[in-house]
Amino acid sequence: MKTCFKLVLITVWASLAMPCFAQDDQNAYPDYLRPDHAINSNTMVMIHDVTSPPVAARYYAYCMQGAYNIVSANNKHIPPLQSFITSYHPDNTLDTISYKYDYRVAAYYSILEIGRQLLPSGYMLKDDQDSFVEFLQRLGIKQDIIDNSIKVAKLATVSIVNFSKTDHYNKLSTLKRYTPLKGDAYWYPTPPGYFEAVEPNWKTIKPMLIDSANQFRPAALTPFSKDTASVFFKHAKDVYDISKHLTTEQINIALFWDCNPFAITTSGHMMIGFKKISPGGHWMNVTGLTCRQAKLSFDQTVESLTIEGSTIMDAFISSWDEKYRSNRIRPETYINRYMDVKWRPILQTPPFPEYTSAHSVISNASAEVLTYLLGDNFSYTDVTEIPFGSGQRSFKSFRDAAAEASVSRYYGGIHYLESVNSGVTEGQMVGNYVVSKIKQAGITPQNEKK
Repeated sequence: MKTCFKLVLITVWASLAMPCFAQDDQNAYPDYLRPDHAINSNTMVMIHDVTSPPVAARYYAYCMQGAYNIVSANNKHIPPLQSFITSYHPDNTLDTISYKYDYRVAAYYSILEIGRQLLPSGYMLKDDQDSFVEFLQRLGIKQDIIDNSIKVAKLATVSIVNFSKTDHYNKLSTLKRYTPLKGDAYWYPTPPGYFEAVEPNWKTIKPMLIDSANQFRPAALTPFSKDTASVFFKHAKDVYDISKHLTTEQINIALFWDCNPFAITTSGHMMIGFKKISPGGHWMNVTGLTCRQAKLSFDQTVESLTIEGSTIMDAFISSWDEKYRSNRIRPETYINRYMDVKWRPILQTPPFPEYTSAHSVISNASAEVLTYLLGDNFSYTDVTEIPFGSGQRSFKSFRDAAAEASVSRYYGGIHYLESVNSGVTEGQMVGNYVVSKIKQAGITPQNEKK
C-alpha cells in the first residue's frame, strides 16, 4: 500500500517571530527593535527548512555576530568579538564609517540579513526586512538614516558571512558518506522514519569558543552487553520500567523539552509530520525572554544572545564528537531486540547515536553561561513551547531548567540515565569554559553594567 505522508507546519509561532510594534515602557528601547524578534524570524525559517539541531545552532551563532560587531563599534563597554572568538579576524570596516546611522536599526537588520544569506530558505526573510523598513518609515525615521543603517548592516554581514566560510561547513558534503556500523552494540536507524544519521562528520566543524571538538570528552560509557545480569542491561531495563510508570508530570516534562525538528505520528497507513523548534532554538528563546525580564538594554541583549548562540554551537560540536565515536545503540533498538519487540518510547527517537545526551550538554552549557550573565536563582516562566502544544513551565533558575531538560530525555525513553548524567557533566564543562573565556575578554555579568 502506498504510504500517504502529510506534512503539518505549526504556524502559531509566526506571531512571535513578527515584530510587536507596541512601545514597552519598561524597556529602554522600543519593542520593534527587540533582537529576539529578528532571531525568531530566523527560527521560523529553520522550522520551515527542518534544520537539524547542530546546524541550527551554527546558524544562531553567526546570525548574531554581525549585530554584535555593530554594537561593539558603538559601545566601548562591549568587548570586540575577536576578544573571545579568537579565530575571528575583523576587517575594521565599521570603525571607519563617517555617515550617520542608527546602530540599533543596523544591528537588528543584520540579524535578518545574515540569516537571509546563510539559511537555505533565507529568501523568506526578505519579507521581514521589508516589513521592518516600512514600519521605520511610518515612524517618521528619516530615509537617509534608514538607508545608511541598512548599508552598515550589509557591511557587517559581509564580514560574518566570510567568517562562516572558514569553519569547514562547506566541506561536509565532500566527506565519506556514513554507514551504520555492524555489530549489536551500535546505533541503527529507528522507527517510524528510519532516517539516516544526522551530521556524522559534525566534529570537523571549527568551534567558536572551545579549543577542539574533543576537548571535553565524557566518561567512558558502560560496555555493551546482552547479559540480563549486566550493568548495561540494567540501564536499558530502567528506561523500560520507568516508561511503564510515568507520572503525568514526568510525561509533561518529556513533551515540553521534546524539541524534535521533525516528529512523525502514524495513524493507520498515514504518517503525519510535525515541524518544531530545535533545542538550540528553545534556549535562544529563553535567552531573549529572560533578557527582557531582566530589563537589559539593547546592547546587553545583543551581547547575551551572541554568547548564547556561540555556546550552543560549541556544545553541539562537543556532543556530536562523542556520539559518532561511541556510536551507542539507542534504548528503543536495544529494548525491541532483547526485551519487548512492541515497546515504543513516548518521544520519537532522534536519528543519531545515543551517547551523550545532546540536550543535556547544550542545556547545561547554556545554564552555566546564562547564570553568569543574568545571575543564579533567576526565576522565569518559559513559554517557548506554547505554540507547539506543550504549554509553559516555570523554573527557579537556569540550572533548574537544565536539570529538567536533561532528565526529560530519560522520561521520554530516548536516553539511558548514564548518558543524561554524563551529558550534564560535559555541558557544565563546556559552559564553565565559555564563562572563563568571556571573563578574560572583559564581559561582566549584566547586572553589573546597570
